[in-house]
Amino acid sequence: MNIFQQKLERVKNQGKPILKRDYSYNAFSFLILGGFLALGTLGQFLWGAEFDLENIVQYSAGILFGGIVLILFPLWVMNLLIIIASWMYLPLELSTAYYPLALFSSVGILLSASIELIYHWDKVVVLRMGRFRSVHGPGIFILLPLIDRVAACVDTRIRVTDFSAERAITKDTVPVHVDALCFWMVWDAKQAILEVENFEEAISLSSQTALRDAIGRNDLSTLLSGREQLGHEIQQVLDAKTNPWGVSIMSIEFTDVIIPRELEDAMSKKAQAEREKQSRIILSEAEKEVAKQFRQASEIYGDNQDALQLRAMNMVYEGIRHKSSLMVLPSSALDSMNLGTTMGMASMHQKNVKESEGTQE
Repeated sequence: MNIFQQKLERVKNQGKPILKRDYSYNAFSFLILGGFLALGTLGQFLWGAEFDLENIVQYSAGILFGGIVLILFPLWVMNLLIIIASWMYLPLELSTAYYPLALFSSVGILLSASIELIYHWDKVVVLRMGRFRSVHGPGIFILLPLIDRVAACVDTRIRVTDFSAERAITKDTVPVHVDALCFWMVWDAKQAILEVENFEEAISLSSQTALRDAIGRNDLSTLLSGREQLGHEIQQVLDAKTNPWGVSIMSIEFTDVIIPRELEDAMSKKAQAEREKQSRIILSEAEKEVAKQFRQASEIYGDNQDALQLRAMNMVYEGIRHKSSLMVLPSSALDSMNLGTTMGMASMHQKNVKESEGTQE
């Protein structure tokens, strides 16, 4: 018989493999055991039996060592073995006159294991003679020695399990690798222990199956863009399955979606082409708008030659403002916009500016 509980790698907040146990033996149990050893020492003195402090200390040390053994192996069979060993120790090493101490020590070994202290977030399922007895919440409760045992101690806090679907095929036949997290909690410890052998492993495997099914029913674009909706669908499917176990699925969250490198490169090129297409469309729309504005301006300048000449003078001014020494204009522009006189005036102005600068030097 394997006395160790299996450690589940998929359950992130599960501790190391722990021993299957009938009860929990802790510091509170040691306190009770120490009290019974003190009563046994007092009883040994009051009954007028043999009283040797060195022998009592030696015997008590052996009982306390038995308590350490119960921490490592919290099983009722170990309690019986320790009690039998303590009674056999009397005729072999001490004396049968120490029976008051042995009697109180035996009772202490049993009762110290029977009084249980449960943390606030735990629920304990108790079996009596192999049948379900009760579920105990936080606080102190008592087990009947030898016939009651703790079937399981269930953590009712929200826990998380990671799961994945490797090489799953989408609806559009794309192989993907998806990693996800499942947040869940136990709301009925009795159902979680009695209805399924290992609810933690069952949740992990059910989550993986539901994820593969969801991937097969959706294409890649939905998988990449609709993660939240897809996670909600998986959560509903899992919740319907795990509710009879006393487990609620809080949420499903995707952590990573990995696609083949070749497909990733192709999608990147497609996205780049889409962006280039969009930029060309925007540029053409801008050119249409500019052409429209030029057409409206030409209509205004055609009806008003003074405005056209003022525009020409402004163009010349903008050109010479940066000390441009050369301006190339078509001859038709000189005639239509009367730029000849304007350019001459501009040249004379630039020459006068240079002569004044030379005089100042």
